[in-house]
Amino acid sequence: MLATLLATFLIGLREGLEAALVVGILVAYLTRLGRRDVLPRLWAGVGLAVVLALGIGAILTFGSYSLTFEAQELIGGGLSLLTVAMVTWMIFWMQRTARTLKKSLEGGIDRALATGGMWAVVVIGFVSVAREGIETTLLLWSMVQSFDDAPSALLGALLGLAAAVLLGWLLARGMVRLNLRVFFTWTGAFLVVVAAGVLAYALHDLQEAGALPGPFTAAAPIDPVTGTVAVGWAAFPFGWAFDASAAIPPRSPLAAILQATVGFMPQMTWLQVIAWAVYIVVVGFFFIRGVTRSGPARPASAASAVAEPAASTSPKAASARPAIPTSAQQGAV
Repeated sequence: MLATLLATFLIGLREGLEAALVVGILVAYLTRLGRRDVLPRLWAGVGLAVVLALGIGAILTFGSYSLTFEAQELIGGGLSLLTVAMVTWMIFWMQRTARTLKKSLEGGIDRALATGGMWAVVVIGFVSVAREGIETTLLLWSMVQSFDDAPSALLGALLGLAAAVLLGWLLARGMVRLNLRVFFTWTGAFLVVVAAGVLAYALHDLQEAGALPGPFTAAAPIDPVTGTVAVGWAAFPFGWAFDASAAIPPRSPLAAILQATVGFMPQMTWLQVIAWAVYIVVVGFFFIRGVTRSGPARPASAASAVAEPAASTSPKAASARPAIPTSAQQGAV
């Protein structure tokens, strides 16, 4: 229970903080421009993104009850693969755009205000939060399916999201300072391992559904002595790579801790093990390369951008920029 709660807490904290920082930058910039009148539109977009994430979660949770076991496993495996793809993309997106996030968001606000469209700011708020919301929903749903401990997983996620909102508010007020480069580097590395575990579980679901060859299909190699599916090298490539169920019971606390941290399951197929190892090696290599290439310098911190209004609200700063930027000013943002 504790391992599941901690894993989903960290996911909720990271994804929630990403969304909180993005919203904080947008709110701070509109405040600095003196356009607090459009904040309700921004919050409307954020609210729609939250509703969309909750709606997807409800559909995934309650929509599969009437399906057959094979259909449930097929859908679960497919969505878990989608989750891995989204998480991987978001890890590298944050690593690549951390230095230009503030400039990109402010540029979008400038264009929205210049066009004067009522829905432009709503769309910015929606898009800025929806990607984190959808990713978080899919990742948590996949982990709930994997851990088979929905209460702990959901509690951990809610606590993580609440902590993210509080931390985002404290950053906006300048009450705390957080080295975001270090935070997102460590949580990014954690997500790489989590995504590898989700990938392994996705393949398990697809093998159970019969979409991939494995121990549950006719392709399974049979041990001539026991008459059961073979284990070890004799079972390569469609049998069990190992079976440690006797030493680590599948529902034991140790099994939960290992699965929540490194994606280990007491019984795994060769396809699962190979996919997990390849993902860790390939994605981990590019992630570490991106970290080393970013250098020791601190990136343009979203935290400093959120806290910026406090230092930019002098009459001189306020008068230096009109409420609605001109086209020439947009290019300078």
